Amino acid sequence: MAEAHRVVVKVGSSSLTTASGGLDADRVDALVDVLAKHRGGGEREIVLVSSGAIAAGLAPLGLRRRPKDLARQQAAASVGQGLLVARYTASFARYGVRVGQILLTTDDTSRRAHHRNASRTLDKLLAMGALPVVNENDTVATDEIRFGDNDRLAALVAHLVRADLLVLLSDVDGLYDGDPAAAGTSRVAEVRGPADIAHVKIGSAGKAGVGTGGMVTKVEAARIAAAAGIPVVLTSASHASDALAGRDTGTYFHPTGRRSADRLLWLQHASAPRGALTLDEGAVRAVVEGRKSLLPAGIAAVEGDFTAGDPVELRDLAGRAVARGLVTFDAKELPRLLGRSTRELARELGPAYEREVVHRDDLVLLHP
Repeated sequence: MAEAHRVVVKVGSSSLTTASGGLDADRVDALVDVLAKHRGGGEREIVLVSSGAIAAGLAPLGLRRRPKDLARQQAAASVGQGLLVARYTASFARYGVRVGQILLTTDDTSRRAHHRNASRTLDKLLAMGALPVVNENDTVATDEIRFGDNDRLAALVAHLVRADLLVLLSDVDGLYDGDPAAAGTSRVAEVRGPADIAHVKIGSAGKAGVGTGGMVTKVEAARIAAAAGIPVVLTSASHASDALAGRDTGTYFHPTGRRSADRLLWLQHASAPRGALTLDEGAVRAVVEGRKSLLPAGIAAVEGDFTAGDPVELRDLAGRAVARGLVTFDAKELPRLLGRSTRELARELGPAYEREVVHRDDLVLLHP
């Protein structure tokens, strides 16, 4: 951990704000002090994934708690995002570090061109010595294009920037085998695979009520990153310095897999399907076992209202989702193509129809 050159650090709302909403300047400064120290003179690159925009906007808008409706959440994010970045900009300026803001939605990252642009921007910011501060674009994100929580976003950003380490900061100093406040529970120091925590009852969002996650989202984020070959440390914000220094703190998740194509990880974990295609048995075998593209001949039914480029779910005849991919046709185009060969479609409708419905390069298996 101490030798990790490129590190993604995620901090939650409860570590930055008061329970009633509004930024806690002392907490922000304390976090920045740690990050600036371990960044050194730029020898180590740090990307900060920061929650807190909605929470920061609560008090200024006279809201006592996080609203449940999307419109007021977006309004709070609009006010809070500016306050959050301004606070980070001023705090990092004490160390001569410039901050760059990156706001993402799932749409920005599962589509090929958008994903490439996000990757290029982050790489350039780091190359120019800036510290990227990443957040979900809560101001414009709808339910269909939300990551859902910044823990998952952090895991995907870690893969996007090819990080050597992901540090998830919470208000709890690690994963425990029970309620951390109860007697007789102990911290889980290391996780080498799912079996190590199969017995652990994992809690949801914390008492502060200003965030959306909780331990369950952090463990899921750790699983995503570890499966992509990235080690993860889960600890409290107060122990951030220990984590970045490589000292024993929190819970360490060992990598369980190897890196895959960046965009496919986003497609699997960040995209929300806009529709579904039901495949016949032959098409399921071709996609799942043969890792082939999906052709019109293998589709039995179409569901949803999607356009070309949207993510869709691929299901077997029993309704089980077997894969997810980016479709190349609009939903309204597909019904007349079903069960027909691409050669036949090209003869009747033109050469533009001699193509896959989902190309294998834009497809990820959900149950490999």
